[in-house]
Amino acid sequence: MHKYSYFSGNWLAIKMNNSDVHKRLPLMTGIVYDLGCGVRPYEHDIKRYANSYVGVDWSNTLHGLRAEIVADLNQPLPIESSVANTVVSFQVLEHLREPQTMVNEAFRILRDNGRIFISVPFQWWVHEAPYDYFRYTCYGLEHILSKAGFVDIQVEAINGFWVMWALKFNYHTSRYIRGHRPTRMLMRVLLTPLWFLGQAIAPLLDKIDFNGTETTGYFATARKP
Repeated sequence: MHKYSYFSGNWLAIKMNNSDVHKRLPLMTGIVYDLGCGVRPYEHDIKRYANSYVGVDWSNTLHGLRAEIVADLNQPLPIESSVANTVVSFQVLEHLREPQTMVNEAFRILRDNGRIFISVPFQWWVHEAPYDYFRYTCYGLEHILSKAGFVDIQVEAINGFWVMWALKFNYHTSRYIRGHRPTRMLMRVLLTPLWFLGQAIAPLLDKIDFNGTETTGYFATARKP
């Protein structure tokens, strides 16, 4: 799982992403292909249930190339058809110029009854520029999965308005940590308690007043018939 620090402004986002993956781990079985694997944060956890794990990423990755298969996810993959039991792709689809191509290829390399697990941002800041192209609503994500041929599609909001708002506040105010070192240290001392308090309270507020249309992103699962 991704590691995080409670002194950061985004530990809640990482914690929630970890939780969404963790509760679905028992379904990630057989031969698992991780499309856009990056630093492979979930490899160890997935291999507790899977027979094997194969990382796929492109050569221009900003995280250090650690993939067994080097490929551009905007293009057809150099992988045989019907070889995977599970395909996962976490926070990757927004970075692809041709996201439908990747979803189509995931469908192709999956065996019958194989499953795909995808997480994507919705209300989130531009990151890893200039390789940041899209944001997805639940309906858009369902559309591209259905268009590829997937069935039993389930799309869930990762969080609600209050968590989204707290995280956006934290990312926005992190811009104020600039200037000379003493100034940066002072701003971090002032902001860190606010960041922590917002991230601690926001999940409680989401339980009271949940709105899945205001969220940082979505987690989708689907099956190849």
